[in-house]
Amino acid sequence: MRTFTLDLDALIQLINGREQQENWLDLESGSVLTLPAEDHYSDERQQIELDPERYSQVPNLDVPQRVAMRESFLFTLDDVHAHPLLSAALTGRRPLRAFDYEIEAFPAIREQWQAYEIKQLREYVLNWLYELGIEPAPDKLPLDTRGIPRDILRRLSKSA
Repeated sequence: MRTFTLDLDALIQLINGREQQENWLDLESGSVLTLPAEDHYSDERQQIELDPERYSQVPNLDVPQRVAMRESFLFTLDDVHAHPLLSAALTGRRPLRAFDYEIEAFPAIREQWQAYEIKQLREYVLNWLYELGIEPAPDKLPLDTRGIPRDILRRLSKSA
């Protein structure tokens, strides 16, 4: 497995994005190429076409996947007022817009949803990277505290 320093938050935004553009992960450098959907002749597009093994298109969640994520969130919800309202929103026209509108009436549940969504998207990104044979490098290496005096550890933790 290859290890890259990747911006997982940026990948999460790209996967969850609704923009009409293509995003390609460079499997050699870990960088992302962003191309407008109507772009057919740019240098970046030619790079991808000349070396397709080097790039993997960043997947976008489609509407059924987004609805399914919201439905799975409802299984974690035990609020007797919000659950039926949000469930009904997902079965009507424009389920994503209706869900987002209805959840605004429940600020605490909206925060739970946002935390749940970030966790699910992060897991989705990590699974996608694993399928590509890529492991994201850790943000910070854990500090080995063995043998470091407590006074120095205290000062190190203040500066972090």
